[in-house]
Amino acid sequence: MTDRITLKGLRARGRHGVLAFERAEGQDFLVDVVLELDLRAAARDDDLAKTVDYGVLAGRLVEVITGKPVDLIETLADRLLDVCLDDQRVRTATVTVHKPHAPIPHEFADVSVRMRRGRADH
Repeated sequence: MTDRITLKGLRARGRHGVLAFERAEGQDFLVDVVLELDLRAAARDDDLAKTVDYGVLAGRLVEVITGKPVDLIETLADRLLDVCLDDQRVRTATVTVHKPHAPIPHEFADVSVRMRRGRADH
């Protein structure tokens, strides 16, 4: 199966990080999500109820990003994966969390964590 729904560059402000100023000031996080599922019924019937509503999904992901702080973006990615896999139609989900303002004392383009889970891992 190669059907996918992709959401790229979802931006929300969170207070995740190990350092105190990250928790106090917060920073923007960018999230990319790829859902693998069978989209044939949705396409055939032109029916939103037969697919994942990516607007609703985005709202739930933002709730996690803006919610309870965690130290590691690995933990944040894992929580976001749980949201993606809550929909039983999703067979596999890949979440990438970008931390563009990570406290690195050198110039860098991006820091991210990518995690992929299937239904059996959920």
